[in-house]
Amino acid sequence: MEGSKRQTSTQKKSDAITLLTEDHKKVKKLFKEFEKLKKGKSQKIKKSSLVKEICMELTVHAQVEEDVFYPAVRGAINDSDLMDEAEVEHAGAKVLIAQLETMSPDEDLYDAKVKVLSEYIDHHVKEEEKEMFPEVKKTKMDMVKLGADIQKVKDRLKLEIENTAQTGKKTAVTKKPRTSSK
Repeated sequence: MEGSKRQTSTQKKSDAITLLTEDHKKVKKLFKEFEKLKKGKSQKIKKSSLVKEICMELTVHAQVEEDVFYPAVRGAINDSDLMDEAEVEHAGAKVLIAQLETMSPDEDLYDAKVKVLSEYIDHHVKEEEKEMFPEVKKTKMDMVKLGADIQKVKDRLKLEIENTAQTGKKTAVTKKPRTSSK
């Protein structure tokens, strides 16, 4: 009985939309934690740690969407405007992520950049969850297989990021060239 429960849980977690939605919830929670810290200006170390985690989570999430999810669903939902907007939103978020990764919490505009990034992500998540994901659910795509593909890429990217943190050598996590499915 317990084995079947574990299998069901694993299958559910492997669903692409479930995985991506869990990422959305995690990042939203991290942004809320940052907002609480923002009020106490003496929280530099905690702020820095939270922003590093936010940036890492967003980097991995964006990369799996761009490399796995978006190419798979672009043709299936036949809404190139929605898909193009999602990619442009990612590009805007990446600019702020890159800036935040080189900043310290005591620098001018640090809190403002985190706030704007949070707003970008909130808008992007709403579009995905209210527009894109419902369209994807109407297709006959194998969401469990797509979820397994997403999880493999997430695991690889997180390992690359951990290795970078340990060695200090930057890997090409966000530099991977993408091919357009247009």
